[in-house]
Amino acid sequence: MEKQIFNTNNAPAPIGPYNQAVKAGNTLYVSGQIPFDPATGELVTSGIKDAADMVMKNLQAILTEAGMSFADVVKTTIFLTDMNTFAQVNEVYGSYFTGNYPARETVQVAALPRGVNVEISVIAVK
Repeated sequence: MEKQIFNTNNAPAPIGPYNQAVKAGNTLYVSGQIPFDPATGELVTSGIKDAADMVMKNLQAILTEAGMSFADVVKTTIFLTDMNTFAQVNEVYGSYFTGNYPARETVQVAALPRGVNVEISVIAVK
């Protein structure tokens, strides 16, 4: 099976040996995104809702680059450093989907890259 690599300047550049997304067959695996604004080169630190929104915008940019959308997402993983922020992140996250929600897990972790408080990855099929 051939892999297709997807990277866009509309989302943060990888900070390690990985790509923003890899497509195998008709399945797209999108690397976890953090609240880094590719336009400013800065982390979004103005609150958990703003951070979650930036994460979702980064995911959207990568999905778009691969010819997909949130409607094609079948699985997500949300990483939080504080489960007490779940309701706020969930509100922002939910606004990017219109019914037929994907499968998901949300976990609290001790730390995330660059000291951020939210990271989300997705798997999409088209």
